Amino acid sequence: MNRTVRALLALLGPLLLLLGFPGLQGTASAAAPPAAQTTRYTMTAFTNTSESNLYVYDSPDATAFTLRKGPAYTPPSGLIRDPSIFKHTDGFYYLTYTTNWTGNTIGFARSSDRVNWTFLYNHTIPISGLTRTWAPEWFIDTDGSVNVIVTLSSASTATHFTPFKITATDSALTTWSAPTQLAGIGPNNIDTFIVKTGSTYHAFTKNETTKYIEYATASSLAGPYTITRTGDWAGFGSWVEGPALVRLDDGGWRIYYDGYRAGKYWYSDSHDNFATWSTPTEVPALSGFIRHATVLKETVAVSLPANTAQSLRSVNFPDRYAVVRSDNLGYIDPVSSSSSANVKQSAAFTVAPGLADAKCYSFRDSFGRYMRHWDFRIRFDASNGTDTFDKDATFCARTGSTAGSVSLESYNYPGRYIRHYNYALRVDAFQDTATFRADSSFTAVTPWA
Repeated sequence: MNRTVRALLALLGPLLLLLGFPGLQGTASAAAPPAAQTTRYTMTAFTNTSESNLYVYDSPDATAFTLRKGPAYTPPSGLIRDPSIFKHTDGFYYLTYTTNWTGNTIGFARSSDRVNWTFLYNHTIPISGLTRTWAPEWFIDTDGSVNVIVTLSSASTATHFTPFKITATDSALTTWSAPTQLAGIGPNNIDTFIVKTGSTYHAFTKNETTKYIEYATASSLAGPYTITRTGDWAGFGSWVEGPALVRLDDGGWRIYYDGYRAGKYWYSDSHDNFATWSTPTEVPALSGFIRHATVLKETVAVSLPANTAQSLRSVNFPDRYAVVRSDNLGYIDPVSSSSSANVKQSAAFTVAPGLADAKCYSFRDSFGRYMRHWDFRIRFDASNGTDTFDKDATFCARTGSTAGSVSLESYNYPGRYIRHYNYALRVDAFQDTATFRADSSFTAVTPWA
């Protein structure tokens, strides 16, 4: 970045933030994930096209989800409605799900990678006369206990639902306690989802009579719960179900829910301990297709093969690679086996520990020059040994838009990523679009030279 511009921003930055200048305030307040780590949100859902197939998506921001596999799992028999996911202390991911419209069982499956699943067993809920056993949801308490919240009914029709909990009695999750009713939620509530903050349990549950998502709190997982918000208290609307919550990086909470009558899937955020919520927004690309999803948040490592030569292939232009041209600027250009030796050499870089932070990365070309940003363009310069240069030439790896790809975030301008625009490489502010994600994603491959 130009030093004159840096100086102006240093002088004007506080004033611009005070005035709420668009864009700068959000950038200044954004918190970058730790170097060499990123947040990953994994979504599991069934779909409008199939109640027997699991679809798995993930996202770096809990908003734009990329399909990882679909169908990813089909149980030996029955359905896989309402699939709920969590990661256990044994390192495996576990699903629980509704096995059928009627009956007294819930299903369990396991995976080491979130996309390839193995059926474990169907668990029978030991209550006589059950006619429906729906919407099991994982809840891991702060004491480490593994619980499933499940909606049960003994009625001859789909009414009079009540939430219960069962607790795993062994670490392998093969045996379960007797069901305990969650006191205070009922008499006709389904799809109960619980999160805990401090010592308070917060339950979000669909009132099957009014068709609204209600809110209740308790000091114990089993209750008694006090329902304090009813009707359209949060602006979620009516004829909605399947609430599922996840914590965001900024400390807020996001709720996802199924607007099943309208055929849409929504999310909304709260940053004041569930008192108020943002205007509901459709989940991009997936609204109208997914049904009753849950989302798992993890912090995962993202890495490149350090101290090796690599070429960086564009995700959405796979015949093009990051290169340095004779003007010392970065582009994505076509490179193939028939390219000249000079062209191949221009697309090969040494991946080195970051000059400003060894947990991130710096990239050297064949002449020893470093990839860095200047006026938000990518260029290649010899190091001048300054702190500014080191930071300009350091980029942190984040999860890319496709499996195995990475995005490279500017170390000293978090929220800006290397991306191609008209084939020129730049560091641009993140945009919540599929195009930007693809433009800013690269796959490290065997070097051309």
